[in-house]
Amino acid sequence: MTLVTRFAPSPTGLLHRGHAFSALTAWTAAKAAGGRFLLRIEDTDFTRCRPDYEAAILEDLRWLGLDWEEPVLRQSEHVADYDAALDRLRGMGVLYRCFRTRKEILALAGGAAHADDPADTAAFSGGALSADEEAERLGRGEAFAWRLSLAAARDRLGGFETLTWIEEGGDAGLRRATPDKLGDMVMGRKDIGAGYVIASVIDDARQGMTHVIRGEDLIATTSIQRVLQALLDLPTPVYRHHPLLLGPDGKRYAKRDRSVTLAELRTSGMTAATLKAELGFLPPLYGEGC
Repeated sequence: MTLVTRFAPSPTGLLHRGHAFSALTAWTAAKAAGGRFLLRIEDTDFTRCRPDYEAAILEDLRWLGLDWEEPVLRQSEHVADYDAALDRLRGMGVLYRCFRTRKEILALAGGAAHADDPADTAAFSGGALSADEEAERLGRGEAFAWRLSLAAARDRLGGFETLTWIEEGGDAGLRRATPDKLGDMVMGRKDIGAGYVIASVIDDARQGMTHVIRGEDLIATTSIQRVLQALLDLPTPVYRHHPLLLGPDGKRYAKRDRSVTLAELRTSGMTAATLKAELGFLPPLYGEGC
């Protein structure tokens, strides 16, 4: 079996060291196995994604010496497929409308969440409203999100006990899905349609991913993705969740914290070779210029 993996950034900001570490980890694994490395632009959120960020991402990855197969898959070009999957889930009766705002959910959970960080998203399992209350809110034109009802999904699948995946890396072995840790996760919104969780499982299947290599902050999301794969009859790739790159303050790099970007490192005079050595990808790797 040929290893197929990917790097799937969202063009909502500029790449930083953490992104470089993740991209290099996946690319290096593909090269070492004689496999395939794909680039996917996850740009379904038209409220935050920008073409100039996508252009900057491509520039940064080329500067690092990465190459990938063409054409690049842009999720904005396949929205109809994700919305069809959302419709299919609705037809199964495993989605419900949630009218609570992010602020309200955070207040209930007593925590903080960030749109680009599913591991920090507050768990919520509120269930559907009564038919009368839902009709009233819809009549007022209120915004809502489509949430996956884990209770309904559990009933449809006959339980989650058989939902597992193979984990490679530091904590290798057979892992069992524990979707309740994230609760009834948002699958789509009234204004933007299907969300990235559905899009990612659709595209991992579409692109024939054998291995998904990404940061360990997404382990929890893998459980939700296993539920979706089972509901939508999609294959399950092998997963490898690498440790997160931490900054000098001991915190992981994040767009929202305005971490130093790769563009800024280039402007400061840092070379790609220096950065890769700093991140543990010491030369020689896989050819001149890498």
